[in-house]
Amino acid sequence: MQEENYEHEDLVCVKVDKVYDWIMKENTFDIAPTGEITFPGVTETVNLTNAMVECEVTPAAVNPVEILNREDRQLCVDGMDLCLQQLTLRKNFIATLIVTLPTGEMYRSSGIPTSRNEMVTLCAPEGTDVEITFTELNCFVMSSGALIAGNGTITFSDLTISVTTCQSIQSTYPVTVEIVAGFCEPREDFVTGCAAPVHPPKCPYLFPDHKHCH
Repeated sequence: MQEENYEHEDLVCVKVDKVYDWIMKENTFDIAPTGEITFPGVTETVNLTNAMVECEVTPAAVNPVEILNREDRQLCVDGMDLCLQQLTLRKNFIATLIVTLPTGEMYRSSGIPTSRNEMVTLCAPEGTDVEITFTELNCFVMSSGALIAGNGTITFSDLTISVTTCQSIQSTYPVTVEIVAGFCEPREDFVTGCAAPVHPPKCPYLFPDHKHCH
């Protein structure tokens, strides 16, 4: 490996996201889907008696977080008057139900879109974006009631899903910063060569014949 070399330093500009504010927030909410839910592979003849119902939840692939409203708020924090922003956020999720029969046969529902509105107060002036990273995102089915199978569907008589989130919420804005940096150098390539031919081990006491059989 080549030794580290910090002699060649230069003033460089790097584009990064400046963090204006950052909070951690925990939240729990319930969703209650109604009507028929699509379950590929299910038919009217499937026996759902004593079936176990579980769930999964993930952020939506498109627009997982939307800023619905942004209002300035004058607040006193530690004796200082600050102008912060009260944000109304919409977080979009996709919930999936998993139904497991006593036989072990399993059915997964199609994704169920769901959303949750939430208000947070941040230093997030107009122009900044809001990024949410979920450090914990899980759910469990609190009740499902009777299950009725249809052609490609299951109807739940009393379905309630509880979702728990632990989230890192940051207000950010892209900036270009100036730093003194050392340029990286590639490491040396590994030196490899062709191995010499390998012969199978011999049996010198057996062959050639050393007259031990005479």
